[in-house]
Amino acid sequence: MDAQVLVALALSLVGGLSTSIGGLLVILSNTPNLKMIGSLQGFAAGLMMSMSFFDLAHNAMNSLGFFRGNIWFFVGVLFFGSVINVIPEPSVPGTCKEDGDGSVKDMIRKHHRQVLFSGIVTAVVAGITVHNFPEGMAVFIGTTKGLRIGITFAMAIALHNIPEGVAVALPVYYATESKWQAFKLAALSGFAEPLGVIIIAYLFPRSLNPEILEGLLGSVAGVMAFLTLHEMLPIAFEYAGHKQAVQAVFLGMAFMSASLYFLDISLPKEMRL
Repeated sequence: MDAQVLVALALSLVGGLSTSIGGLLVILSNTPNLKMIGSLQGFAAGLMMSMSFFDLAHNAMNSLGFFRGNIWFFVGVLFFGSVINVIPEPSVPGTCKEDGDGSVKDMIRKHHRQVLFSGIVTAVVAGITVHNFPEGMAVFIGTTKGLRIGITFAMAIALHNIPEGVAVALPVYYATESKWQAFKLAALSGFAEPLGVIIIAYLFPRSLNPEILEGLLGSVAGVMAFLTLHEMLPIAFEYAGHKQAVQAVFLGMAFMSASLYFLDISLPKEMRL
């Protein structure tokens, strides 16, 4: 296994294992602070949007031309849209509505078996198989282009995966009352990311045409844009409220812009974009 694959694998592990943080939030607090999760999701959405539109799509259009750059971008949009249609992104059950008779925990327990099944399907199908594969592939393709892109991908995906860990662990914990089962399934759901790196690394040509690499990064921009608009922003608005979510988005965009700048001036030239 060459150094490039090892770096991509390490970065994808950082992103993938962030689902464990979501699992910890559930087992430590029983009912996580959904407003905080919404703000975190808004911040991650800002990171993704900044990376997608201002960096990857921009560079693809500069390198390949406006028309071809857009074609690659929308190929990524269509690809991830197809994935979403097959394996929908799970949401945190119970949202934050509590009835007068009890808590979210009581409400979920009324549907014990359905909730348990939902949690297992979320972890095994949506997490471990199809849904997180494109994120691992994006980290590998980004690392192929430069370490800076790989690092920023891993950072944005890590923040996005914390709410995914909550979505896996919460129903399992309420249905089984087992903290270990909830945490285990949340942690396992993140391993699709390094698995995606391993699969794409052995299918990916080592000497790829630079134009195709630029096009693939343009497609990754489309994947990230779709992920942001379809999944992350709605969750941020629902949990944190529109005003706080929008503030978190722009804070994330500013943070990503600053990160890209400081990574550019600190990394060796051959590791940059």
